[in-house]
Amino acid sequence: MHYIITEKGTTAKRIASILSGGKAERSRIGKIDAYKFDDKVVVGLSGHIFRVDFPDSYNNWSKIDPYELIDAKIVQVALRRDLIKALEQIAKDADAVTIATDYDREGELIGVEAVKVMRSVKPGIKIDRMRYSAITEQAIRESFNARTEVDYNLAASAEAREMIDLIWGAALTRFVSLTANRLGDEFFSVGRVQSPTLALLVDKEKEIERFIPRKYWELHAKLRTEDGSLFTAIHERGKFWSVEEAKEVKAKIEGADEGVVKEVKKRLRRDNPPTPFDTTSFIRAASSIGFTPRRVMNIAENLYLQGLISYHRTDNTTYPETLDLKGILNLFKTSKDFGEYAQSLLKKKQLKPTAGKKKTTDHPPIHPVSVATQDKLDKDEWKVYELVVRRFMATLSDAARWEDTGVKVELGGELLGAKGHELKHPGFLTVYPYQKKEETKLPPVEEGERVWLEELELVEKETKPPNRLSQAGLIKKMEELGLGTKSTRHEIIGKLYERAYVQGNPSRPTEKAFALIDSLEKYAAMMTKPDMTRALEREMDWISEGRRSKDDVVEESREMLKAVFQEMMENRDEIAKSLKEAVKADRIVGTCPECGANLFWATSKRKKRFIGCSNYPACSFSLPLPSSGRVIVTGERCDVHPTMFKLKIAKRGRGKNKGGSGRVWDFGCPYCNYLQWQDSKSDKGNDRGEEEG
Repeated sequence: MHYIITEKGTTAKRIASILSGGKAERSRIGKIDAYKFDDKVVVGLSGHIFRVDFPDSYNNWSKIDPYELIDAKIVQVALRRDLIKALEQIAKDADAVTIATDYDREGELIGVEAVKVMRSVKPGIKIDRMRYSAITEQAIRESFNARTEVDYNLAASAEAREMIDLIWGAALTRFVSLTANRLGDEFFSVGRVQSPTLALLVDKEKEIERFIPRKYWELHAKLRTEDGSLFTAIHERGKFWSVEEAKEVKAKIEGADEGVVKEVKKRLRRDNPPTPFDTTSFIRAASSIGFTPRRVMNIAENLYLQGLISYHRTDNTTYPETLDLKGILNLFKTSKDFGEYAQSLLKKKQLKPTAGKKKTTDHPPIHPVSVATQDKLDKDEWKVYELVVRRFMATLSDAARWEDTGVKVELGGELLGAKGHELKHPGFLTVYPYQKKEETKLPPVEEGERVWLEELELVEKETKPPNRLSQAGLIKKMEELGLGTKSTRHEIIGKLYERAYVQGNPSRPTEKAFALIDSLEKYAAMMTKPDMTRALEREMDWISEGRRSKDDVVEESREMLKAVFQEMMENRDEIAKSLKEAVKADRIVGTCPECGANLFWATSKRKKRFIGCSNYPACSFSLPLPSSGRVIVTGERCDVHPTMFKLKIAKRGRGKNKGGSGRVWDFGCPYCNYLQWQDSKSDKGNDRGEEEG
């Protein structure tokens, strides 16, 4: 029997349907769904079969010195025994096995995990590999007919990352958390990618806090042409740093009877179509229409599994020559939503796609692979699918062309300027409106033409601080610095939110984040810089290329971590002081309505959580809190109780497949919550009284 092992049950079902022509029959291997046809069986896993961990003897945080974790033995822990039993049963029955997991590092490692289980039962079992970038009939059949060998080096690079992340994350997280006396849900999480990423946000916030705004003034004039048309012009100097000087110039302009057009310049500007989507540019584009990185990657995963888009984890921005661009357009010829534009592209003599700077051989850029309609997808899925389709068509389109006009007007010896932008040929903007900018049309004027002042305004402004990084902008920065991978960056950012290090979008670090990064920058600077992580990522690339061994790279990372630990242990008292002060600041939820002192949240000796007054026992004001979940104090104040900050409660959760995430509950104002709870108790009491009466 020939078994085909996929990464997920949904993938198994689709691949079986494609290879069997819809004739595959559902069966079971133990507790696992399988799809049988002819002499073949397709089976879906549930992501990783094993995870790496330390032996159970290292589980007690309080009794094990975190430094011991650096050289501790690493073991594989089974995630699902039923999967292992099913694979052992498959091995006994199989003549051949094909690994058909996702073709990336994680997918290759999942496949190799399955191989190890099966070869422990039947060492000589014949195993090969399917590699595909889309779950379509053509892609699946072609990859099945062109099977290759399993890439053990690629899997080893993924396993090295798992081991390094475990060692660094566990050792440093335990050290910092124990030092700050923060265990349980309130532990301090530290990681080799997470910490330098958080440092980017903290450094940006410090830059914003250091910023001192400076006032300036602009002169805005509303001008009337000879035919009565109006347009706005701004003094050519732009910013006046002295209000007295601005007022002097304003008086000169107001004293003029009329002005004259001194210059009219026009130029045609080419607005080139966008390049194909890699993962980073896809996430950034999706962010502009309201999706967080984690959310859009989850949606993309669903679209990929449904056979609607190509694989969504890719660094490629250049379509391979083998990609049938015209064939994809033909799929959309009769589409209600995209058919008209697809037909216009097919009329072109030659399709010349745009290309970015990155060209890889694992997966093509993200593109549509089959047609969907709005009624077959939910609202968010359709928005993301539409984005992918429109981007693909935009990359095959002509450039947009704009006419830019610059006008200079003299009034009272002063020059004012106006700029216009008019779209002359929409090109790719017809199908890709996400990049379209507003037109600013100027009335037709000629040099020497007279104009009159209708209104002149002195506008006071001030310089703005640097912008915070959005989640999409942070992913772009991470890519530039070599932090994480296309598959993990959005997960890292998600963890920063779950662990209450950042809030909002754009991302704003909390007091807890400031304290952690300040301590690391002083006493373990390597942990806040991208250099070490970038170097390790490069070494993991070398593992995948066969230039380094997994064991050597992991051992090298252990030695790096020992150097980090040495400095941190020498400064343990200073780190403890800094982190404990931050914890106090991060627990303040407002000011007491009865005495005006700080309110903070705490846990009683009986493990009950509450909000109490720092003026206790003189003031006994308190409010209840949920018994579980991480408390996050937001920067948003309550409208009803403006001295009180709103709260969020982060619950732990386990995701599926390659990553998980918790859920965050908007708890809101704790005082409002308490009053509503009191009202509900009163209402129930009244109801009971009426019934008894």
